Amino acid sequence: QVQLVESGGGLVQSGDSLRLSCEVSGLTLTSTTLIMGWFRRAPGKERESVAAIGWLRGTTDYADSMRGRFTITRDNAKKTMYLQVNNLKPEDTAVYYCAAGYSGRITRAPPMYNDWGQGTQVTVSS
Repeated sequence: QVQLVESGGGLVQSGDSLRLSCEVSGLTLTSTTLIMGWFRRAPGKERESVAAIGWLRGTTDYADSMRGRFTITRDNAKKTMYLQVNNLKPEDTAVYYCAAGYSGRITRAPPMYNDWGQGTQVTVSS
């Protein structure tokens, strides 16, 4: 059974940094097609993609609006994916979700992700 558990969220001030974590279990981490991603849903808004990573090779892809302040990484030994967010802004306030899927190429399209975590709340005060 696949389990994705996010952590690292919280209440922070504008300009702070956070590192979100997503611990994974039940996935075939040696698969060449395993992809994982971070998504977020802000209050009153649609879910949006933040970034994706091909687990085995570490190839990354970012939404255009997320480039620069967001960094996605993974640690195979710890079976954990991370999202480093720097210079947080109030508009980054959202529930952040990690997700996993299998695809022949890296993609941030939500339909390609089969398994989702419960999310971790990030609240940025001005």
